[in-house]
Amino acid sequence: MNNQNLKKLIITLFRVAIGWHFIYEGLVKLWAANWSAAGYLANANGPFAGFYHWMAASEGLMKIIDPINIAALLLIGLALFLGVFIRTASVSGILLLALYYFAYPPFGGSLLAPVEGSYYIVNKNFIEAAALLLLLLIKERGYGIYALQYFLPKKKLAKEPVKQEQEVLSSRREALKNLATLPALGIIGWGAFRESQEFGVDTLSGATIQIGGADISELKGELPKGKIGNQTISRLVLGGNLIGGWAHSRDLIYVPSLFRAYNTEKKIFETLMLAEKAGIDTINIGFPTIETMAKYRKMTGSNIKIICQVHPDMENNDYYVNIDKAIDSGMDIIQVQGNWCDWLVRDNKMDVIGKMMDRIRSQGYTAGLASHTVDALIACEEQGIIPDYYMKTMHHDRYWSAHPRENRVPFEVDGKRYLDHNRFHDNCFCLFPDRTVEFVERAKVPVMGFKVLAAGAISPEDGFNWAFQNGADFICVGMFDFQIVNDVNITIDVLNKMQGRKREWFG
Repeated sequence: MNNQNLKKLIITLFRVAIGWHFIYEGLVKLWAANWSAAGYLANANGPFAGFYHWMAASEGLMKIIDPINIAALLLIGLALFLGVFIRTASVSGILLLALYYFAYPPFGGSLLAPVEGSYYIVNKNFIEAAALLLLLLIKERGYGIYALQYFLPKKKLAKEPVKQEQEVLSSRREALKNLATLPALGIIGWGAFRESQEFGVDTLSGATIQIGGADISELKGELPKGKIGNQTISRLVLGGNLIGGWAHSRDLIYVPSLFRAYNTEKKIFETLMLAEKAGIDTINIGFPTIETMAKYRKMTGSNIKIICQVHPDMENNDYYVNIDKAIDSGMDIIQVQGNWCDWLVRDNKMDVIGKMMDRIRSQGYTAGLASHTVDALIACEEQGIIPDYYMKTMHHDRYWSAHPRENRVPFEVDGKRYLDHNRFHDNCFCLFPDRTVEFVERAKVPVMGFKVLAAGAISPEDGFNWAFQNGADFICVGMFDFQIVNDVNITIDVLNKMQGRKREWFG
């Protein structure tokens, strides 16, 4: 391949990549039920926010703006993809991207700065607009269907017929090269379609996501970090229950559905972006949340570390199936789920826990062991099953809904819920705080405390301090987006003022 052909190929791939992105953005908006840019415009926070808000406030305007937005994305994308009207498409694309850019500019307190792909001035809209400007300025167009013009009938000139015929033949040979590339372009288009089918609407694309202008200027400093296994993580870890809709709301039966209604995919992504910006670099999730986290990473380029809880398939005697799925999905740390640890110990099947831990480690991953009941961890310890870190419910019981200590029974956290207030009713997750503290103090591996607020019964200042003071090296806390900055600040304050901790810090 000579230099000229190589140049044409590079420009073609460059142009087509931008084109299929525009097509993809247009198609997912076209296919999405009741999609509108109104929410995106209504929450714009750039220097021209008033202009965007004015458009969003008018139903009449939105009936025009929405279809124009979709049509513009599709037409620009098709022109770039196929190689026709390239200059016009480039100018139009630059203008459209400029509108997206100034709606949520990566400066002035926008939530999207500074996260991966957005650095105060430069974000993905800026980069793509710059790429289109390059296409506009260079003369080379690459391969495309504009070459069809060379197959149309041409008027013959009276003089130099041989030269004219040679030029036509040369142009047609070049045209055939152009058209021969169309199958390759189709493969790229098919990839875009498959992407859409697998992941649905790109919630981070221009004019798709509605983002509030969360301000984290009140952060008090940098969140401290520690190590579990070979992973360095923030001392405050984001919990996955609120994202998954597991509320532990006792007899408030509507709360789980309320959580799920609030935490839409867009809101989850906003929460994760804000958490990362605030210094929380790790999340602990339930197994069903894997797909959401995989999509978030793919769409944002995030480097957030994911601790994935796994459980065995006891019906099929397959102890490793979910471990393998978690690894294949790109999870970073694998942890035996707390309720399953309790059940397996309760049912005298600790060998399953040991096999799962061995499987995780054999694949080169940090292996965690979680539990609600301290008896389960004590039993595992006696059998020589020691994880790379423990995850244990850690909270005191000085709150109103905690049932009397004398009525508590080991392993009841994941058992029957009683109507009697004096029995367990989804209200107490660290049944025996004193025994938990004793176990944690002698543990020689890092300990991550969870349910440190007893599912909302204890204030963060109190719960965070109690867990860290009594030996937790990390705490895992479920947070809504509006709680993240405060929780990070509370963690920083608690750790800076820590007194009375007896256990040495691990990790």
